[in-house]
Amino acid sequence: MLRYFRYLLIAAILLLLLTVALANRTVVPVRFLPEDVGALFGVTWQMELPLFLVILGGVVAGVLIGFTWEWLREHKYRKTASQRGKELARLEREMEVMRDSSSVPKDEILCLIDKPRKAG
Repeated sequence: MLRYFRYLLIAAILLLLLTVALANRTVVPVRFLPEDVGALFGVTWQMELPLFLVILGGVVAGVLIGFTWEWLREHKYRKTASQRGKELARLEREMEVMRDSSSVPKDEILCLIDKPRKAG
């Protein structure tokens, strides 16, 4: 059921994007710099694109910038989690070594806890 709802939502979004694209087919000039600043620096790069490509390109660029920003912002949390994971693994290995070492005399209470009980 949830899968069909997802397909319906994707179809609605695609229909909306198609409608926006058809409504904004007019070709518009896209410049690298404003005309006055471009003339000052001698850069007059210009491209003519349909308006819907400009709109959708802006949305895609915004999403990519947002994802990158969040990924960079969360770096300290990923670093802390990685360090704690390594520390946990080190402590678990150390604990296994301590359990397995027979050269260290065991405490009587620990011997009772570690000894498996027999049924009966």
